[in-house]
Amino acid sequence: ENGFEPGPKRGKGTWDEFVKRHIETLWACDFLTKKVWTLGGLVEYYILFFIHVKTRRVHVAGVTPNPDGAWMAQQARNLAMYFEEQAERRPTHIVRDRDRKFTQEFCSILESEGVEFREIPPRSPDMNPFSERWVQSLKQECPDHFLVFGEKHLPHLINEYLGYYDRLRPHQGIKNELVIPRQGAVATEGPIVRHERLGGSLKHYERKAA
Repeated sequence: ENGFEPGPKRGKGTWDEFVKRHIETLWACDFLTKKVWTLGGLVEYYILFFIHVKTRRVHVAGVTPNPDGAWMAQQARNLAMYFEEQAERRPTHIVRDRDRKFTQEFCSILESEGVEFREIPPRSPDMNPFSERWVQSLKQECPDHFLVFGEKHLPHLINEYLGYYDRLRPHQGIKNELVIPRQGAVATEGPIVRHERLGGSLKHYERKAA
């Protein structure tokens, strides 16, 4: 009644404890940017994405050169429908920074669906490490190797990378497992073959089934 938690341990706890307590339904989000060559010159595009902390599953909500209030509100409505389909991964908490692009309307739409946003302190990207790590992986492994031409080229690169990221790339944070596990048995004998995506920028090796 007086706001005290049951003893012997009281208080809000550490950030690490918060993550572990909510990891089943905890997501994080952020923006990253990429410059794109268009008919009007070089334009900076914004990519809004969400990552499920436990499985490292990433959902790219949208790509735009103008993430204004109307665009953000539409992404929130789209996200509400997407999260409704996630079953056990449906978010109860989403970690985000204090970027003003996360408008009040955007947050209100998702909060009406039972989501609680957790804002990290100013200038502390280390408190949103799952998002920051994915940004680093994406940039280093894919778009930093390309000059991007036209608004369709960037989504194509991102979709190709997500297919690689989800189904082919082992992740140290989840014990070198895949985000989406393979179906069926994995060959343990036979010649090793190499698969390539995006002209060889992304490579994957596996044993060829007999």
